[in-house]
Amino acid sequence: MKTIKTFIAASLVSLSMASVSYVQAGSDKLAHAIAGEHRSAENKARDQYRHPKETLEFLGFQPTMTVVEITPGGGWYTEILAPALKGTGKLIGAHYPDTGEDNYYSNSRKRLEKKLASNDVFSEVELSNFVPKKASELAPAATADMVLTFRNLHNWGEEGVQQVFIDAFKALKPGGILGVVEHRLPEGVAANDMNRGYVSVETTIAQAKAAGFDLAGSSEVNANPKDKASYEKGVWTLPPSLALGDKDKEKYLAIGESDRMTLKFVKSAK
Repeated sequence: MKTIKTFIAASLVSLSMASVSYVQAGSDKLAHAIAGEHRSAENKARDQYRHPKETLEFLGFQPTMTVVEITPGGGWYTEILAPALKGTGKLIGAHYPDTGEDNYYSNSRKRLEKKLASNDVFSEVELSNFVPKKASELAPAATADMVLTFRNLHNWGEEGVQQVFIDAFKALKPGGILGVVEHRLPEGVAANDMNRGYVSVETTIAQAKAAGFDLAGSSEVNANPKDKASYEKGVWTLPPSLALGDKDKEKYLAIGESDRMTLKFVKSAK
């Protein structure tokens, strides 16, 4: 009996050490990706506001996952996710399709494709088509471990956000994670021109739950108490946009980027 107990104890210790080693390996890949030379000094300077390592670790990121990033835009987070997943996982950028027209959506897709072709760190990134406010296959059904959206909800409207959450639910495996980072509308404050771009936490949670998700947690890692969410040009008054140009520029630089909600939702495995 003593031998069996000793064996079980040793096995548990071994499993625990393996788990710690696995988590550490993921953390090391993230740290290496964030420090990578492929990232510009300008992009790295924004880490102090966006906290990519802490954000992704809170959401449960692992380098073996299949991750969908919705509308990568200029690829700020793609620069981190691509090398962190390369060789061990998969990154899918769900971006606007190129319809051949000379418009924002097609041109954005072209710019992203050009960026992905510019460096070998992006060589394994796949692209899918995301059409705002319409049903989109972000990834084949039930194949993704994680779907991420960073500062996008305000672009889609309530119906558009609801559709995105439905699409994310379909793309995720049971137990999969939806991670949301968005400009946060202060509690009890009504949306208006002075706080355009900010989104209600309560509304976002309700929309995710309506799509079938459970709220697994929230983090203040991207909170900014200096941001009062009431500016002449809404959230774009703050950096990096600085929509007022040089007017009160130092004031807005001192505030920094917006106060943001960071929410983790899970597709029930039941």
